[in-house]
Amino acid sequence: MIKAVIFDIDNTMYSFDAAHKVAMAALCAYTEKTFGMSASETKELAAKCMDIITERLGDNCAAIHNRLIRFQCFLEQIGSADYQKAMEMYHTYWDTLLEVMEPEAGLLPLLGRLKEKGIRIGIGSDMTSYIQYKKLEKIGALEYLDFLVTSEEAGTEKPTPQFFELCAKKAGCKPEECVFIGDSLKKDVAGSTDFGMTGTWYHPGGGSFNKSSEYPVITSYEEYLQEEGWERK
Repeated sequence: MIKAVIFDIDNTMYSFDAAHKVAMAALCAYTEKTFGMSASETKELAAKCMDIITERLGDNCAAIHNRLIRFQCFLEQIGSADYQKAMEMYHTYWDTLLEVMEPEAGLLPLLGRLKEKGIRIGIGSDMTSYIQYKKLEKIGALEYLDFLVTSEEAGTEKPTPQFFELCAKKAGCKPEECVFIGDSLKKDVAGSTDFGMTGTWYHPGGGSFNKSSEYPVITSYEEYLQEEGWERK
């Protein structure tokens, strides 16, 4: 029996890819105006800074996602010590992303149905906690949640067993009583499945729900709700 459903956030509860594209366009407009950099130069340097920070910290800590650290590195790479600009870049990117992001169709009704059925609802997300709270607030999901886990809090990123162990502990359930829904086959689906949960792939536009797949697949929360997929094992 399923007692808890745990959701990833980015590209699972909303389209990060779509919102990120708009946010990066805003950031590129800022860097063009402020530093005279082209959009391609900005994107190339931003990617380089991500690599620098990952090489410095490894790939298993939430700090690698921190845009303020990334934009600080950006300024250091162009020889600027005007760190007020790092704050401005941070807000340009995140304020834009938060403004344009929208919950996936059918997500909030699904959360409401889960709540009605007494199924605990949780979050299991890589990333720093503050910005994930802001995203959940923006899409209207905070009020439905019973618990949250971020990699910043867990001290480790998905798909480590320690991350999913904390999710199960906060859910108050055995792993086999938890469904974990996410867009990453490696991090969300395989990782949670290996821990004993029902790892479920959120793959919008990927065809109809297919019980014969290696993992359960959700292509539409609206269809999943109609099929009462939240009761599937």
